[in-house]
Amino acid sequence: MEELIRTNDIVLISFVEALLRDAGIETLVLDQNMSVVEGSLGVLPRRVLVPEGKLEEARRILTDADIGKELENPGKKG
Repeated sequence: MEELIRTNDIVLISFVEALLRDAGIETLVLDQNMSVVEGSLGVLPRRVLVPEGKLEEARRILTDADIGKELENPGKKG
């Protein structure tokens, strides 16, 4: 699996998951449970991963959906 985005925005994560699911690309969201542990303060970003070999296709899908700016800095918080 390869990291596609890293964000605290749960709405964005849901949107990305829906877009990729519709395109037949599996996703894995990591660090969801850490949010509960840290009290849902949004300190620890969640990571959305896609299978190896699907990263460029997933990036293109996000860019086409006009959320490509989220790809510019996958380590950014927020």
